[in-house]
Amino acid sequence: MRVITGVARGRRLATIEGTDIVRPTTEKVKEAIFSAIQFEICGRRVLDLFAGSGQLGIEALSRGAKSAVFVDSSKVSIDTVKKNLETTKLLGLAKTVNLDYSSYLLRCTEVFDIAFLDPPYKSGILVDALEKTLEHLSAFGTAICEHPSDISLPDTVSVFKVHRVYKFGTICVTIYKKDEGFNE
Repeated sequence: MRVITGVARGRRLATIEGTDIVRPTTEKVKEAIFSAIQFEICGRRVLDLFAGSGQLGIEALSRGAKSAVFVDSSKVSIDTVKKNLETTKLLGLAKTVNLDYSSYLLRCTEVFDIAFLDPPYKSGILVDALEKTLEHLSAFGTAICEHPSDISLPDTVSVFKVHRVYKFGTICVTIYKKDEGFNE
C-alpha cells in the first residue's frame, strides 16, 4: 500500500498481517473513491471508522483534509495507523481512538465532512454504523461505504440518500450525500 498523491505521495504504508484482522482497500478501489470526491477533500474534517491501517484517512490528509479521526477497536490497527501517520508526517493533523464504532459514536461530539466506513465484511454492522455516523456529518457531509457487492444498502438513511454506487467485482462502494430536497 502506498499514498497515491498529495504531500505524502508515494510513501509506503505498513499493513496488518492476516486477512482475518484487516482487509485493506485495493489500490483500484482507493483510486476510484478519491476520484469521486477529489474536489471535496481540501479543508475537510474526516472520520476513518474501522480504520485498519488508516490508508483512507491518510490519503485524505495527504490531499489536503484539515483533520482526521481514526477509530478502530483493534489496538494492533491503531498502532499501525500511528506508525503510518508518523511515516507520512501527518500525525499532527490526526487523532486515533481505540474503541468500537458504537462506543465512539455514542460519545462523539465532533462533526465531520467525510466519513469512510469499511467494517469487516461479514460483521453485519454496516447499516447500523452508517445510521450512527450520519448523525455526526455536516450539512454537506459525505459517507463512503465499502462493502461486498452482494450486500445491498438502503437508498436513503435518515436525510441522506445514495449519490453513487461503484462496483469492482466482489467489492462495492456506496456514497451517501444529504438529500437536496430535505429542508431542516
